[in-house]
Amino acid sequence: MSITQNLGLSELRWRKSSYSTNEGGECVEVAQLPDGIAVRDSKDPGGPHLTFPAASFAHLVRSVAFDR
Repeated sequence: MSITQNLGLSELRWRKSSYSTNEGGECVEVAQLPDGIAVRDSKDPGGPHLTFPAASFAHLVRSVAFDR
């Protein structure tokens, strides 16, 4: 059973990047979990989500930032 099943997605504090605009529509939101990070499509907040261990998500963010 995942932590998001115990908490419920609506109970998480979802955040969108400060670089996101209201015009775009291609944004993701992230939420801190006790043991990692949850990621979802901001256009479909009730839809599926991904969960990552904290270290894996940090590696992803570093990789994306490096490619900019």
